[in-house]
Amino acid sequence: MVNKDQVAGVAKQAKGSVKQTAGKATGNRRTETEGDVDKATGKMQKAYGDVKDKVKKAL
Repeated sequence: MVNKDQVAGVAKQAKGSVKQTAGKATGNRRTETEGDVDKATGKMQKAYGDVKDKVKKAL
């Protein structure tokens, strides 16, 4: 079962990828860095959702 943290994490990763690509294409280091941060944040949020889901299944 997918929870909201997993969905939000994947969405944030996608948003980060778009920002990162746009930053690279335009030469805008700030946008590229924001994309990197969004991707990392999304990965952490998805991982949190994964752990939360595993704990729920174990109980």
